[in-house]
Amino acid sequence: MESEDTKKTQEMKTDLNLLLECLKHQMDNAFSQKEALVTIHSICQQNSNASIYFREIGGLMFVKNLAKSSEHSMVKEAALYTLGAIAEKNVYCQQTLCTSELFEDLTWFLSNDSNINLKRMSVYVILVLVSNNRTGQTLVRETGCITVLSRLFRTLLSKHELDLSDKNVFQSYQLWSSVCSTLCVCVNNPQNDENQMFCCSLFPHANEWLKNCMKPEIIRPICSFIALTLANNTYAQKYFISVGGLDVLAQVLMQLESDSHETLSSAKLAVVVTKTVDACIADNPTFGIVLCKYHIVSKLLALLLHESLDSGEKFSIMLTLGHCTEDCEENQYDLFKHNGLPLMIQALTESQNEELNKAATFVLYNCKKITEKLSLSLGEYPFDENEAQQLKDINVNEKNFEEHWKKAKEILHRIEQLEREGNREEIQRENYQDNISSMNVSIQNTWKNLHGDHIGRGTKAEDKDKSHFGQLQSYKSHGVMSKACTNDDQMKTTLKSANPVHACYRQSERNKTLYKAKSSCNQNLHEETFENNFASQSSDHVFKHPVHITKNIKQQLPVTDPFTLCSDIINKEVVSFLATDSCSKILTYRCSGCIAVEKSLNSRNFSKLLHSCPYQCDRHRVIVEAEDRYKSELRKSLICNKKILLTPCRRRRLSNESTTPGGIKTRRTRKNFTEEEVNYLFNGVKKMGNHWNLILWSFPFQQGRKAVDLAHKYHKLTKRPECAAS
Repeated sequence: MESEDTKKTQEMKTDLNLLLECLKHQMDNAFSQKEALVTIHSICQQNSNASIYFREIGGLMFVKNLAKSSEHSMVKEAALYTLGAIAEKNVYCQQTLCTSELFEDLTWFLSNDSNINLKRMSVYVILVLVSNNRTGQTLVRETGCITVLSRLFRTLLSKHELDLSDKNVFQSYQLWSSVCSTLCVCVNNPQNDENQMFCCSLFPHANEWLKNCMKPEIIRPICSFIALTLANNTYAQKYFISVGGLDVLAQVLMQLESDSHETLSSAKLAVVVTKTVDACIADNPTFGIVLCKYHIVSKLLALLLHESLDSGEKFSIMLTLGHCTEDCEENQYDLFKHNGLPLMIQALTESQNEELNKAATFVLYNCKKITEKLSLSLGEYPFDENEAQQLKDINVNEKNFEEHWKKAKEILHRIEQLEREGNREEIQRENYQDNISSMNVSIQNTWKNLHGDHIGRGTKAEDKDKSHFGQLQSYKSHGVMSKACTNDDQMKTTLKSANPVHACYRQSERNKTLYKAKSSCNQNLHEETFENNFASQSSDHVFKHPVHITKNIKQQLPVTDPFTLCSDIINKEVVSFLATDSCSKILTYRCSGCIAVEKSLNSRNFSKLLHSCPYQCDRHRVIVEAEDRYKSELRKSLICNKKILLTPCRRRRLSNESTTPGGIKTRRTRKNFTEEEVNYLFNGVKKMGNHWNLILWSFPFQQGRKAVDLAHKYHKLTKRPECAAS
């Protein structure tokens, strides 16, 4: 493979040497020189090293001198074309040719009455030398070459009625298009402020062409030239607007947008004009007010809905919308009036393009203030005098302003919802936990007071229970049920129908013994629960907790206390009433497995999460039970000495090697190094260095030797040389 590349390189060098000799010895034969130059161009295009070698043997400078001194026009054209191709292919050749002498020669070719092809080749060489080269940009200005280019830009096309079917007009157009491309690289990439300032003088001529010719062949190069001349140059942008350039672009954009419904090319061309408008107002958002009278925002929104545009073109349109609405409330209101905000929200939620999402967010952020203003009445919002007068004028002109207010409220709500979407659920959980903890503390304090009064007063316990229960009921009514019930009668009815403690308490007045109170409480609780449709709570949690609490109270309080027996029911009812307010959504997902679906879970922490949850849903309860059954069966199989191991094969193999069948670890049998092994070791170190694995594999050491054994033995032998002989 290397020999073939070397052979090709040698053949390439031989060919270039022969062609260079042909150029030198065929000075009287213009056709032979042209053919030789075309061949050199072909070789340099195929092999990247050919350009470097041709420069090393002096061919580049010879062709440069040939382009200047040859009397034949065809040789000059071929020489300039070859120089441009080599400079475009190799940056070192570009730097070699980038001299003021060459620029002066090219300027002379463009100034004299040369043919069109020679001028095109000269412009091509200038384009290659200036592209991505700040030195070339400086030389093209200092040698006066850019002045000649600007004159060609003005004079090449004299008539606005461009007839490209005419051969002479088409050749002039090709040269004019090349001049536009060359001016573009003179002012930008890298950006050159001096050249941008010089090219500002061409703006009036460019505006005339845009107003009088709507052909893509004219609009595309002129828009590229204007956009690159305006880029990051505030002075150029102000001058362009002062000569009416932005107005002309707005008119062209309006015409192209109306034509885009019929032809696809008009939509594509409208995007080009949109990019030019954006370059004009990007650094000065206040210039967007010039576009208000043309309603450019509505035109851009209509253009954005065009199905033929790709994501990059839509991004350019959205970015222009963002700059139009950044510091102009008229454009913001125009965007709002033509349903631009829902379109931005739709693009933000549906598009997977990151740049497109950023542009949509930019537009939404710009319109946030005007949306807030439109969502409030004029009297309630503290406007400035100018803003208030402006909005009053808008209110007079718009008949359906109330409808826009409603839309503004809805859109503002959606924007705020998108902003707090990340931490909304976490805040709700924290609020819920705080409410539950505060309610539990209040209930515990109430129980303590009830228990103390019941033990101290004996027979008056029931009256006290009624009074304390009335206080608790009043607390729940004022603190929890104020949003659910509109008057006292509805509140009393709701508590009476929803709280099974009333039935339990009325039954306790008839039954004074602990057993009767317990049975009647469970019976009435069962009836009231199903009558009031509390099927959403698990039946195990409803019935088991009162019985369990009753047993504990029986050990501590021998006195009959029906309110204490139903204390857990009170707690549940408080939680249920609290859930009707701000925590209704949280209690719907009591299971930790259902709540934590958005967290990063895996097979390890998900099982622990489900086992620690006391409120498992049916689906996750089945999963936990199945996992427990599988683990219990697995433990039984291990107890029965069945060989079911879940360790990796490699770890199992290592463990089997180091342990006996009884499970007792054993050490390897010590094997002393023989004299032959010591010789192997020293020879291996001498040949291979301290590569113990390589030494171990290269010599026939005893079975069981490891690389670490060889290392330890060698270090011992080197520390005590007398041991080597033994």
